[in-house]
Amino acid sequence: MLILEFVIVLLAIFLGARLGGIGIGFAGGLGVLVLALIGVKPGTIPFDVISIIMAVIAAISAMQVAGGMDYLVRQTEKLLRRNPRHITLLAPVVTYFLTIFAGTGNISLSALPVIAEVAKEQGIRPSRPLSTAVVAAQIAITASPISAAVVYMATVMEPHGVSYLTMLTILIPATLAAVLLMSLLVSWLFNARLEDDPVYQQRLAEGLVTLRGEDRPAIPASAPYSVLLFLLGVLAVVVYAIFNSNGFHQAVLGTPAAPVMTTTSAILIIMLSAATLITLLCRIDTAAILNASTFKAGMSASICILGVAWLGDTFVQDNLVWIKGTAGSAITSHPWLLAVIFFFCSALLYSQAATAKALMPMAMALGVTPLTALAAFPAVSGLFILPTYPTLVAAVQMDDTGTTRIGRFVFNHPFFIPGTLGVALSVLFSFALASVML
Repeated sequence: MLILEFVIVLLAIFLGARLGGIGIGFAGGLGVLVLALIGVKPGTIPFDVISIIMAVIAAISAMQVAGGMDYLVRQTEKLLRRNPRHITLLAPVVTYFLTIFAGTGNISLSALPVIAEVAKEQGIRPSRPLSTAVVAAQIAITASPISAAVVYMATVMEPHGVSYLTMLTILIPATLAAVLLMSLLVSWLFNARLEDDPVYQQRLAEGLVTLRGEDRPAIPASAPYSVLLFLLGVLAVVVYAIFNSNGFHQAVLGTPAAPVMTTTSAILIIMLSAATLITLLCRIDTAAILNASTFKAGMSASICILGVAWLGDTFVQDNLVWIKGTAGSAITSHPWLLAVIFFFCSALLYSQAATAKALMPMAMALGVTPLTALAAFPAVSGLFILPTYPTLVAAVQMDDTGTTRIGRFVFNHPFFIPGTLGVALSVLFSFALASVML
């Protein structure tokens, strides 16, 4: 029975990969239906994760319509053009902090054209900064205060004595240090000279490589205010978590915390309120929000997580006894295996939040320590393994030099080595910090 269920899950994921985009979520729902038809009880739908994504994306989309995204891109461009020779180091730092700020890696899409343009102007292969930038955005999801993956992880860790604030204190410096070291290694180890790439030379001779020029879209006067309102929303989430943590209450008031609502509810309320304020104060048309690219991408991600995470949870819950008996001792003896499992499963589950939602309960049920679970958490960022993730595909399409390309064997693409380095370093640094702080 287990083998049959596993084959159904793999076929559903394979069908979803063939359909692409939102089709991954559709295929996940079909997989749950097939499992139900053979007598498997459907698992838990990750409504908390989905609701967080929807609320955050609503606020980001309002900010985009108000011109906030264009404003951020303009500031990003100024930073990169002031230090163009260090584009391979600066690009991942920019996308890392954009993702930390927004809670979604989709915001990095707006910076990718700028990164490719500046790299071309400096004679640097765009594949170098584009690959590190895409990977940095994926890793940053596991450290963003408002990402669905981090908030879900907090709900798992808090019963084990690890607060939301403690998690961020470990994950943010660990992942940032990993991104910086990854970028340095990529810039040192790989030839970055654009003129040495034969594909670029061929495309240049054919007239397929162009520079964007100096034309820039006008930015509305309301754009900086929309960014400020969204930033205040993010800060409000962090402040709420601090003031309602047990550590703060015990240290300041001497009593246990008694929060009026969960962190998930706080994020939903604050993000929807931020979207309302942006809509009112920046005077934007709510109908335009529905057509924003970030809104469409975010809603597509919600459906993908709905289907894939539901499918994964259904399989895991029905076979939890077997998984405990088979994998429990191995993971207990070799905790690093948990990170390996997260890493490869994330490429199939297509989302950091979906991977955490599907596999973290299994890990805790196997008796994994909170330290091991938290240290392995950044490994859910292996979405770059298969070259099908939206930001990865976008980076390939935006590089008209041809240096950012997918090889014949699928896995030989420019994102694989930087991504594997970044995730491995994030896990190592998280383990080191968690060992000291927990």
